[in-house]
Formats: sequence, structure tokens, C-alpha cells
Amino acid sequence: MRNDAASEPVRIIIGMSGATGAIYGIRLLEVLAQRPEIETHLVISNPAHRTIALETDFDIKHVESLAKEVYDVSDVGARIASGSFKTDGMVIAPCSVKTLSAIANSYNDNLLVRAADVCLKERRRLVLVFRETPLHSGHIRQMLSVSEMGGILLPPMPAYYHRPHTLDDMINHTVGKMLDMFDIEHNLFKRWGSPELMTERTT
Repeated sequence: MRNDAASEPVRIIIGMSGATGAIYGIRLLEVLAQRPEIETHLVISNPAHRTIALETDFDIKHVESLAKEVYDVSDVGARIASGSFKTDGMVIAPCSVKTLSAIANSYNDNLLVRAADVCLKERRRLVLVFRETPLHSGHIRQMLSVSEMGGILLPPMPAYYHRPHTLDDMINHTVGKMLDMFDIEHNLFKRWGSPELMTERTT
């Protein structure tokens, strides 16, 4: 993450598609909302509106209030649709198969996919929290295509070395991994080899 006070503010685009796992995007927004030095730009797909309502107790207005700027998914003329608007990259959490496929094939029919495509062409960080299982070869080919273009696939795979006790612990671990991709410091989980973790192992 850039830390030059004279540079542009740290800007991260947060995208939410209609895949299950809306809480990952919401928790990421909650964490970044506590960091005034980070400017978040949010775009939510139409299917994601329904998923948020089905899976969580949050309403869309509250989710949107967590971001600095919010864009309509159909507004392909928004600032984040242009490479001339500088950002530090984008996270799509969760990322559906449809969104993954659109990114892999540069099918920029909405702002969510266009913003991701901009990150790839400008060589900025693009992190996809891909939510699907099991996988067939078509999914894997799309994942490979995005990876070859410079994208990072970060499926929400829970770790157990830190002995999570709650669902929140597991969600926070994945969100922490997202933040790691942008070198954003956090204390959402205990890292392997940390003194706290080793102390727990020996007591």
C-alpha cells in the first residue's frame, strides 16, 4: 500500500457480485471504513442486491454507507471505468462464475466488469474472491485466463491453524488475506508463527 502523504489517496474499488458470500464484501467494507486514509469505491451488481437481502440482515443503504463513493453498476461512464482515474486496485468479494467469465473474456457489459478490466490493463492489483464449488474444467480455464492476465484468485478457503471459534473468525481470516494483497496492516487473524499463536499451542 502506498504511504506517501503527498501522493494520491489510497483508493480501492470494492465490487460485489451475486455469488453467495455477500458477508465477505460487507466485512471488507466495515474494516476499511475504519481506515480514513483509505478511499473505497463501491459497485454492487443487481444480483448482489438480492444476495445481500437473502444472506444478511443488512440493507443496501447501510452497505453503501460504508463506502466513500458508490456507483450504479450500469454507469459504464463512471470514474472507475477509466484508467486515467488512479486506484490501487480492486477486490471483487464475492465473485460469481458469471463475473469471472466476463473478466476472463473482457466482456465489459457493466461497470463491475469494466472496472476489473481497467485494473488488469493498467497492471493494477485485481483480487477475485471466487465463490463456487465443486469446479468443472470450464471454471478452471476461466480462472487460469484471469491469472495469466495478472489477476489474483483468492477463494474463501478457511484456515484452521489459528483455531477459529466462530464464523466471524473464519470470515475475518479471508478478509485479512484480501488486505494482505494490498499490504494493508490488520489484526484480523493470528499469523502462523506469531508469538500469540505459539503461546496458545504450548499452554
